[in-house]
Amino acid sequence: MKLRSWLIALTLLMTACASLPPQSARVQTHALTDTANTRLGAAFASSEAAHPGDNAFHLLIDGMDALIARVILSERAERTLDLQYYIWHDDLTGREMAASIMRAADRGVRVRLLLDDLGTNADDQFLLALASHPNVQVRLFNPVANRTFKRLGSAVEFFRVNRRMHNKALIADNQAAILGGRNIGDEYFGASSTVSFGDLDVLVHGPVVREVSSAFDLYWNSDAAYPIENLMGRKADPDALAGYREKLDAYLLSEQHSPYVAQVRERLATVIQAHDTAFSWGKATLLYDDPAKITRAPGDTEGHLMSQFKALNLEPDTELLIVSPYFVPRKEGVRWLRSMTSRGVRVTVLTNSLAATDVAAVHAGYQRYRKAMLEAGVTLYELKPVASTKDDKAAKKSTFGSSKASLHAKTYVFDRKRIFIGSMNLDPRSVELNTEIGVYCESEAAASQVADAIGSNIDRIAWRVELRDDGNGGTRMVWIDTNAQGDTTVLDKEPDVSGLKRAGIWMLGLLPIESQL
Repeated sequence: MKLRSWLIALTLLMTACASLPPQSARVQTHALTDTANTRLGAAFASSEAAHPGDNAFHLLIDGMDALIARVILSERAERTLDLQYYIWHDDLTGREMAASIMRAADRGVRVRLLLDDLGTNADDQFLLALASHPNVQVRLFNPVANRTFKRLGSAVEFFRVNRRMHNKALIADNQAAILGGRNIGDEYFGASSTVSFGDLDVLVHGPVVREVSSAFDLYWNSDAAYPIENLMGRKADPDALAGYREKLDAYLLSEQHSPYVAQVRERLATVIQAHDTAFSWGKATLLYDDPAKITRAPGDTEGHLMSQFKALNLEPDTELLIVSPYFVPRKEGVRWLRSMTSRGVRVTVLTNSLAATDVAAVHAGYQRYRKAMLEAGVTLYELKPVASTKDDKAAKKSTFGSSKASLHAKTYVFDRKRIFIGSMNLDPRSVELNTEIGVYCESEAAASQVADAIGSNIDRIAWRVELRDDGNGGTRMVWIDTNAQGDTTVLDKEPDVSGLKRAGIWMLGLLPIESQL
């Protein structure tokens, strides 16, 4: 009874303390529009004049290149730097990016950093210290009210804080932006020896960048974006920033001779000396959720990215490639896929296998629809946990250690002519609960680059899932493993996972949690 009374009292205390501060004193800010005379503006002026109304796209497929592009934009920014991320890890690449934006702030660049509170789970004291820089502002999206007992507070406020900002964007001087699937952390940039996420970003410049800035402003000034000082009820100690700088500099100095840093430095020098980046050109449409989405019922489609996507009436004529690490199509999605295959469109889906996924519960939701998709004529692939064949032992090692491969890119290619690149998975959480952003590029060069890169390697890096005759008038599901020599092996069970894990996923599939996946 005493324990029960204590738990009740603690819950009441947590509920009483779970109130967010008023936003009345918060100052709204917006993107600067007079940035054409910046270095980035001048660098893009002539090419944009030669392609009036169009936008430039440069795909960032390689993780290290994606980090370097972010660092270069941060280093070349002269007026503003806006960053919006779901996750920002306190690791090597996370600290390198933090150092880069601090250098920008030291040069007089206005830095606005908008982070998802739960996704990032950053240290409040560090964020306070960072925000004490006169040129840096930090806001947290839909934060937990109780900062002392944050984990318990998130449980108490579950129905509110279950709605997250999954967006990823970096904008420099309102002239260039990077959008896509990558958060900030070692696993996204090829620096982790534990897991390596296959991901995709796009570096853009042109008119669409001003739209990306407007979207950032909408989130930055939304009711859900709280300045870290307001949440904490105080500003940082006077020496906090200097203390953080000292620790950051010491850490980065200790890593300067690591293999990853050495290769980044070498590649960065090559990129700078080249003075040129290959861009393709075409129309761009920015799609993003209204930040107020998190206050509306999941079934309310007002301001949804998916509603905007449907309004484009995208109907491929010959082929559709879907790359989504977390893929739960539901019955409506299966019907949509069948409507295309029935008129002769080749639909290919690449998602994570059970062995490769980092969110097993999502796989439990996905596997409910696997057979229906195959019966609908979808060509289905599941990524191998090591993107190489069993015969290719050398390929099992990444440059910086042994890494588990896992898919993280969210991209959809239509007829090899148009491509969507963004943060949105095709699952209920992305569609109904979280906020997302992405860009639809009408660029045959960009679309073909992704389709060709995946198509030429897909049988080697992924298992093809098929239905075969079981000999009793029914069908059985099999996984086709193709090695580097083109030889195939038919597997009767989900590969590279134990029977216990398969049983666990089957049990998860019985739970009514699909809306949360």
